[in-house]
Amino acid sequence: MLVAFSVTPLGVGEGVGEIVAEAVRVVRASGLPNRTDAMFTTVEGEWDEVMAVVKAAVDAVAERAPRVSLVVKADVRPGVTGALDAKVETVERYLAEG
Repeated sequence: MLVAFSVTPLGVGEGVGEIVAEAVRVVRASGLPNRTDAMFTTVEGEWDEVMAVVKAAVDAVAERAPRVSLVVKADVRPGVTGALDAKVETVERYLAEG
């Protein structure tokens, strides 16, 4: 499955990048395939392992913020691997065709 999620610390002021970096550290340390962009971090793996990483990322932010906002979007496709790159490659192929 792919899970795209965004964790936002609330009640800590406008500059949240340092705290958000703690969530990204958790994701990267998980060893699961992942990608972070300006809006979301996407993680690929099995349900239990991905959701455990999301929870750990939220917990890391909660250690430094009194409140945490979490947005999650999931693509649940049992048995599919490599989707983190394959989905983007498919779109790029169509773009290249004109």
